[in-house]
Amino acid sequence: MNYQHLTLRHEGAIATVTFNRPDKANALNPELLAEIETVALSFRDDADARVVIFTGAGRHFSSGADLSGGDGTPAQPLVLRRRRARLGERAVQALYGMDQITIAAWNGAAMGGGACLATALDFRVGAADCFMQYPEIDLGLNLMWQSLPLLIHLVGPARAKRLVAGGDRIGAATLLDWGVLDELVPPGELAARSEALARHYAAKPPVAAQMIKRSVNQVVGALDRALMHMDADQNLLTQTTQDRVAAARAYLEGGEASFRGD
Repeated sequence: MNYQHLTLRHEGAIATVTFNRPDKANALNPELLAEIETVALSFRDDADARVVIFTGAGRHFSSGADLSGGDGTPAQPLVLRRRRARLGERAVQALYGMDQITIAAWNGAAMGGGACLATALDFRVGAADCFMQYPEIDLGLNLMWQSLPLLIHLVGPARAKRLVAGGDRIGAATLLDWGVLDELVPPGELAARSEALARHYAAKPPVAAQMIKRSVNQVVGALDRALMHMDADQNLLTQTTQDRVAAARAYLEGGEASFRGD
């Protein structure tokens, strides 16, 4: 398959997926999200790939949802907007459900949806300039894509609240200390170290490795989807509030907003 917004490269048992919108800091428009879901699902029928590396072209892993100019979609009935709101959720779940071992080669920003993608992978190797931030709160929105449990599994509840409810930007050294990153390397060594880690896991017996991965994910996340099934609906609700309008204006214009809780 030919992809417009990402590239796929195979080298033996290792595949590399690169988000390829560097001029937009790899912001996640609907087309890129659909391609991420498609490429993740394509590995179901790939018996050769044992490890898949995900990274971003240019300076950043992914700056999150593309807020530039909307998505060009005409007004739709709520029944269709609910389905469309779950596009990112589908991409995240496709990544999380992959049989292959997955590695994020994390350069620069992983913000909002970009952070959701990174936490859906098995391991994260970070460059020294990488950082994580969930700006949804400052846009008057909740975190969706059923990704809150993935973060909580990594950092625990208090730190998850600091990230998601506080909107704090957390740098590489702290991400390593908190367990979000598995390794931290100089930016120039990111690709080489990620590939070395990939080779380590690619050398393991694939059936056993993949069964272990899926078992671990099931143990820690057995209730995740049952508890988070409503986060897209919560997002649609927050979009109707006056606080959301005020927050978005302040965020995009660099001002301050006063919130009334309505």
